[in-house]
Amino acid sequence: MSNITDKISNTANSYIGGAKQTVGNTIGNSDLAASGASQKAQADAAQKAADAKLHAEGVGHKVQGNVQQTVGAATGNTTLEGRGHANEARGDVERNV
Repeated sequence: MSNITDKISNTANSYIGGAKQTVGNTIGNSDLAASGASQKAQADAAQKAADAKLHAEGVGHKVQGNVQQTVGAATGNTTLEGRGHANEARGDVERNV
């Protein structure tokens, strides 16, 4: 799945799990409450993992961009230098989403 789709899915599952847990606690249904708590915990963990992956990808793109800029500037290759600026910007966005 894409990062946006994962985020939507994880957020929805977290809210649904939280709602099931609240309803289960309110009506005294411990099975429903436990199921909701488990669903929420799984969704929250999946979102944290997805966030960490995206951050790591962002670091990689930033480093790649810096290298491309340096090599492009040193060799006079403006195309490579421009690509480096784009990758660095992409990395910044990915690390801050």
